[in-house]
Amino acid sequence: MRFGASRRRTRATGERRRSFGLRTRLVLAFLLVAAVSAGTTAALTFREVRNAVLATAQDTAVSSFRDQVRELDFFLPVNTTELVGTLRTLARNGRPHPWYVYAEYGSVRASSGTNPTSTVITPELRRTAHADPQGSFQRVVKDGVPYLTIGMPVVFELGASTVAPTGIVLYAVMPMPEEQANVEALAAAARDGALPGLAVALVAALVAARGVLRPVRELRQAARSMGSGRLDTRIAVRGSDELADLARTFNESAGELERSVNELREAEERARRFASDVSHELRNPLAGMLAVTEVLDEGANRLDSDTARAVRLISTETGKLAVLVEDLMEISRFDARAAELNTDEIDVAETIRRTLGQRRWTDLVRTELPDGIRAVLDPRRFDVVVANLVGNALRHGGAPVTVTLRTTTGADGTAWLVTEVADRGPGIRPDVLPHIFHRFYKADAARTRSVGSGLGLAITLENVRLHGGTVRAANGPGGTGAVFTVEMPLRTGEAPA
Repeated sequence: MRFGASRRRTRATGERRRSFGLRTRLVLAFLLVAAVSAGTTAALTFREVRNAVLATAQDTAVSSFRDQVRELDFFLPVNTTELVGTLRTLARNGRPHPWYVYAEYGSVRASSGTNPTSTVITPELRRTAHADPQGSFQRVVKDGVPYLTIGMPVVFELGASTVAPTGIVLYAVMPMPEEQANVEALAAAARDGALPGLAVALVAALVAARGVLRPVRELRQAARSMGSGRLDTRIAVRGSDELADLARTFNESAGELERSVNELREAEERARRFASDVSHELRNPLAGMLAVTEVLDEGANRLDSDTARAVRLISTETGKLAVLVEDLMEISRFDARAAELNTDEIDVAETIRRTLGQRRWTDLVRTELPDGIRAVLDPRRFDVVVANLVGNALRHGGAPVTVTLRTTTGADGTAWLVTEVADRGPGIRPDVLPHIFHRFYKADAARTRSVGSGLGLAITLENVRLHGGTVRAANGPGGTGAVFTVEMPLRTGEAPA
């Protein structure tokens, strides 16, 4: 019940992880590298070509305007009419595109025509043009239209390298729509060229991811196959790269694991067969010994004290040996997976009362057994479970021993039969709890000497598992007393097996 929800959460987590698995990450990483490379290359290329296009137009316009201004002859004071004619001539001769030309001379303002482009001439350009005899230029964007603005002072040449300013400054304004269109076309070409590149990169990424992930998928399938018990699983080794080394390492590890497991299985089988054979061989001699000890017990009162004590000791130890042999045979059946359930629908409370009565424990054990609880169980094995737990509590715990019966319903709606055996003894030490159901495990240092075989709780665990249930040990509140809780599926109404 509790484990079902855990498995569902694990499965959901695994699905989320697979939705963003290694293949997706490899493809995304490949695309990211391709996108960054293509974007960087396109951006650098676009910048260089754009600068080249603009610089060509800019250099042509600045050089042409400077040469034409130097060829002009002005007589001061300036005649406004002649000045306007000169400006129009300059505008017509503009290269590489027609210009709009403006002149400033003191308070005089003139232009080659009526147009609003004079507003793109910035104060910074005016200051630079007045200060530098070689003139200056500036690129300006206004209302989304790029302009090249050039400021050039008119000077008198007094010598080879001496000039005198006239006070006249000419400005040329050249719209650059064609250059802007070329730049935009270049940007569109770079963008459109990157998309097919990414598509090609995606195909290459899928092919590369497939080549990388094929060995990984084979390794996963092989590991899953080994986990299901097929230890002879191997992976085909292809090539000589790191993935091939991984496949070889896996095959070598799988071979070593198969050899080790086979050796362990053979040793376990030998030990199981030995225990089973010894138990079978001891049964008949023990039956005879038990019969003899019974006769000796009956006549022990007629013997002297030392002889009678020896007879009773032999009888007691023979009984222990008989119990041990029976328990070993039972364990060997579980190990050989030969144990079977012979179920029947029973009254659980009545079965527990019968178990206590047959062993004369009725007066030693308190019970909380509500009537009317019926379940499909193996009566003999359930009797062994209750007897082992109650006997363990009576031997190692403290009075009173309490047996409680109840039913509960899990989160998935499954009905469970819960049997609880508690005592008021010293409890179970924390270091003992993890080993309490191990075979032949005893914690006699803190308990009275055990008369059991050391297999009772192990047999209890196997019987509960055979019913599809669980058994756990814990200490009571405050660490006082041991509490053993058995949970088995209720399965009422099922046809008995």
